[in-house]
Amino acid sequence: MVSKYLIIYNEIKEKVENGDIKPNTKLSSENELMKKYSVSRDTIRKSLNLLEQNGYIQKIKGKGSFVLDINKFDFPISGLTSFKELANKMGVKSHTILEELELIKPDDFLMNQLNVSKNSNIWKVIRVREIKDQRIILDKDFFNKKHIPSLTDDICKDSVYEYIEGELGLKIGFAKKEITVQKATEEDKKYLDLEEYDMIVVVKNYTYLDDMSLFQYTESRHRPDKFRFVDFARRK
Repeated sequence: MVSKYLIIYNEIKEKVENGDIKPNTKLSSENELMKKYSVSRDTIRKSLNLLEQNGYIQKIKGKGSFVLDINKFDFPISGLTSFKELANKMGVKSHTILEELELIKPDDFLMNQLNVSKNSNIWKVIRVREIKDQRIILDKDFFNKKHIPSLTDDICKDSVYEYIEGELGLKIGFAKKEITVQKATEEDKKYLDLEEYDMIVVVKNYTYLDDMSLFQYTESRHRPDKFRFVDFARRK
């Protein structure tokens, strides 16, 4: 016999998947759901917890449970893909907003991340990525000027990787990546449409040319409900 909380979970899940319950819709309260299904509060909470665990709803303290947009964008963990390439592959409306482009001297943090001296020159590029008219990615890129001698607004609004490979004739080799979940900063809140979310998925990239020169350090900060981070693994 299937548990009542699973029956309720599956019913709500199917309605979300079929579009009968739209993203950002507030679900009925626990009391209303108890009456509708003639079950205990504990049963309803088990159903809601399972819906939240599986990415169908977000419970917000004092406000209730809200349906998430389950049509997430696949973000490849392995491989090196520019935002322009990713957006083209997804076939969605996208736009890059260049917030900052300047040549700076590295602080202690950047000296460590890029393995450079304090006298080095670093391109700082801050870009906001819009997908379907929502600002959901904040990219903070730092390029070693030794390898990337010049950058312009137009290049940064289009594709830096396309410029590096096409115009500079350099070959991008590989990247080391770190993925963490962090509390949203004031900067995140300033640039992104976070709505009720106070957490950010941060992908840090250390990107190398094919001669093993580290030329880029990136913090790519993503709204957590919009992306599904995917990879392919094979057991050896």
